[in-house]
Amino acid sequence: MSVSKDEAKQLLERMIFDETQPREWVDDVWGLSPVLGEHAAKLLDAFDVLIECCPDEKLDSLVKSLYREQLEF
Repeated sequence: MSVSKDEAKQLLERMIFDETQPREWVDDVWGLSPVLGEHAAKLLDAFDVLIECCPDEKLDSLVKSLYREQLEF
């Protein structure tokens, strides 16, 4: 069963940011260090662009692969 692009994004966000919303994570990092916060914001922007640009099939495959690896730990 394949996942939609929106579902894949949500799953990846949960995997990366746990229960924190991505923008909230950026704000938290920014609060610790403005320089690192700027890098975190750029990283999140790149994440969003990659999700949008990635073909659905490849995104689906990536999510499944990452979850499979996570289950092995």
